This record gives sequence, structure tokens and C-alpha cells, in this order.
Amino acid sequence: MKNFFTRLIAYVKDSKAELTKVIFPLGVQVKSAFIAVFTVVTVITLFLALVDLLMYNGVFSIIVG
Repeated sequence: MKNFFTRLIAYVKDSKAELTKVIFPLGVQVKSAFIAVFTVVTVITLFLALVDLLMYNGVFSIIVG
């Protein structure tokens, strides 16, 4: 059991040391990335909605005739 706690303490220390190496993004970078992702997702969503609408109308006109 002692070996478990020794390894756990070593793991926590190593994790803390690794976290000091991490470079977290600035607020401006997060905002910029958010805007880029939101824009791309919105454009793709609108495109797929248009394709869906066109396919629905095409299939509907073929079935109803």
C-alpha cells in the first residue's frame, strides 16, 4: 500500500511540473478562434440546409409529379 501512495505522490508532482510547461491561450486568441469556428460552422450549416431544401423539393416534385 505504501508503494501505491508513493507512486500517487510522484504522479501528482510530475503532473504539476508538466502543467507549468503548458502555454495557455490569451483571451484574444480564444475569442478569435471562437469567431472563426462559429463562422465556419454557420456557413456549413446554411449550405447543408440549402442542399437539404433543394433535395427535398426535387424528390417531392418527382413523387407528386
